[in-house]
Amino acid sequence: MSKKYLSAAFAYVGVIVGAGLASGQDLLQYFLAYGAIGLIGIAALGILNVIFGAVALQLGSYYRSDNHDEVFERIAHPALRRLIDVVLVFSAFTMGFVMLAGAGANLEQQFGLPSWMGGALCAVLVVLTAFLNFDRIMNVIGVFTPIIMVAIAVLMIYSLATPHASVAELDAAARNVTPALPNLVFSTLNYFALCVVGGIAMAFVLGGSILRIGEARRAGHIGGVLIALVLGADAVALYLNVDRIWNFDVPALEIARSVHPAFAFGYTLVIFALIYNTAFSLFYSTARRFSGGSTARLRIVLIAVVAAGYAASFMGFKKLIGVMYPIIGWLGVALLVVLAVGWLRERSAVLREENLRRKLIRVMVRKHADDLEFKDEDRLEARHLARASVVDGVELRRDASSIAEEIADSQEDAAAYARAELPVDEALVEEALENGQPNA
Repeated sequence: MSKKYLSAAFAYVGVIVGAGLASGQDLLQYFLAYGAIGLIGIAALGILNVIFGAVALQLGSYYRSDNHDEVFERIAHPALRRLIDVVLVFSAFTMGFVMLAGAGANLEQQFGLPSWMGGALCAVLVVLTAFLNFDRIMNVIGVFTPIIMVAIAVLMIYSLATPHASVAELDAAARNVTPALPNLVFSTLNYFALCVVGGIAMAFVLGGSILRIGEARRAGHIGGVLIALVLGADAVALYLNVDRIWNFDVPALEIARSVHPAFAFGYTLVIFALIYNTAFSLFYSTARRFSGGSTARLRIVLIAVVAAGYAASFMGFKKLIGVMYPIIGWLGVALLVVLAVGWLRERSAVLREENLRRKLIRVMVRKHADDLEFKDEDRLEARHLARASVVDGVELRRDASSIAEEIADSQEDAAAYARAELPVDEALVEEALENGQPNA
């Protein structure tokens, strides 16, 4: 059985864990500026990311979305949807050029290269990646996730194992950092909204690439848990060293230098890779919104927005985070409200659709398994199920058939496997058939 949801989970982590988090600058300004109590905000942020990951990827899968607007047109009023669209496009573009600035700051601090050079290198890589197909893009986005998890774990273990100042001294040093917002509650809410704004467009696209809603939910949960672990480990390492790293643009890199010069070199490359991951996701989702489904147009739009973002990145990484991120975060709070209302309204329909798709795959298994017979009534049932779906029925049948074929090819008893792995609530399927609209 396909493990595509794992690729989606790692890609989702790669989208959220960007320059600010891997570098430590985000956590320093938003949480650790308040001292040890800031770790409570980090814990809350981790829990919120687990919830958001599951909701966003499920909605993306439910609507099989190709861009964020395809979801919001279903869950928001047209006027509100247009406003959300503007906010997301503006935010993605803004956070994208912050990433390019982070690429410059990262290579400048480690290698002494001019900041414009690191930003230019990152911009070129973003453009080149757009010429891959989507499955390869998803793999590229997720490939560095396990590496950064290991790297941040090393920073945390090193920080716990080596002598550090007392809590009182660390809290005193933390006060040297200018907080992004006036208190921890606002900081936690604002930063979570910032994660939502930065991640929701690509989360919808990642979810849309997964037919099985349960797998999308699993991907969101796994991704959210991994993000929470990375947040916690990074925050502990930064706090235990805050007395000596508070004034650096890339504070986590300064800790890495203490571990070993070779490790610092590797960590610089990892940070750069994550910056590239996030920058690509932000610029790609923006370009995809205006591509009209055309791959050629997507690439042209991407080149244009990356060029504009590179020009804007010269304002500087640390300053951009302190100024632009809180603004984007407050815009994201309104988005959170819309997302929460939409999810509460649609979750029953999502559950019905999940069972309908499971039933459809189980029917299609009969078509591909050598020991089963695919009868006319099975073909009719498959069409009936597809017509009741919220998405295009022809495409749904094709994708369900592909999954069924994979099950038949990989399992000795495909029917037994489908029954065990794809449990169906027949009552919910009947509800879906009654409520469904013909679309195929």
